[in-house]
Amino acid sequence: MSAMSAGAVGTGYADHLTDTDLSLLAAVGQLARGSAADTAASLRRHAEKLPELLADPRTFQAVFGPGDPTAGPGALASLASPFLIFAVAVHAAAAELESTDHLPERLGPRQRVPLFDGPQLRDFLGSPARRLFLAELLASFTRNRDGRYHEPAADAGGQQPGMARRQPGYRGARRFSELDLPRMAGQLDDVAEADRPGVYRRLGDVALFLTGVFPDYAITHELGPVNAARLLRSAQVPARQREELAAAPAIDLFEYLGAQWYRAAWALAQARTARLAVVAEVADRFRQARRVLNHIADGRLFASGDPWFAPPAR
Repeated sequence: MSAMSAGAVGTGYADHLTDTDLSLLAAVGQLARGSAADTAASLRRHAEKLPELLADPRTFQAVFGPGDPTAGPGALASLASPFLIFAVAVHAAAAELESTDHLPERLGPRQRVPLFDGPQLRDFLGSPARRLFLAELLASFTRNRDGRYHEPAADAGGQQPGMARRQPGYRGARRFSELDLPRMAGQLDDVAEADRPGVYRRLGDVALFLTGVFPDYAITHELGPVNAARLLRSAQVPARQREELAAAPAIDLFEYLGAQWYRAAWALAQARTARLAVVAEVADRFRQARRVLNHIADGRLFASGDPWFAPPAR
């Protein structure tokens, strides 16, 4: 695996940050250069400065603190993009974990015990590339794709015996959600081989998002034997191991599946880029990634009365 360079990490942030985001960061770092457009363009040319600005305590104060909403960075913070909010939250978590040896671990809804894995979580966030990975992951779920689709009927007329006629050629509308892992895994049978790494990557993202941001849901959500078997099969788990894994606690099963899907995305990719190598790294440290997200979700995403994400539908 090839590590992302500091310049590549900075460029990764610049690809997501808006001009308003960059103006906020420049104001915090006293790097303003003429107009807002000139300031943003200057920071995009020197994107290697972005990780340091995102980690600056003054940036955290501007984004999350009370501040003066009428002037300076505080005025821009109200227009900050979700990606900037998440990137600052990830960097703040890295700073917080510098002096923390343990974090609570969920055993069930409203049941927590301290887990002394602070050093491992510090090490995970010690990688600038992994911090970027988590910010991108969180931002990707602010655009969660869900809605309705029409399922093709078994016969050309779209009418089943004893049923009223619906739209020709269709059984009717059904709901879909990107957080529906069994349905997403079913796409692997339909997509071209070249597209499968992308599906595996997104399956891993969903597993990490659910266990990281909604761990209580992941703990209590029963997949059922059919769906568990389907997901384990999609993760290329040998048949002799599926029964034992399907009986594992739900969050352990999600963690195992997520890591396996990330590994499949890496193994099947036609081009193994440095950014995809980060996915392979996270596969080997999936629990640490999940635990970091638990901390961020508790402290930043659901700490106010206006949470960033709605709970998954059952």
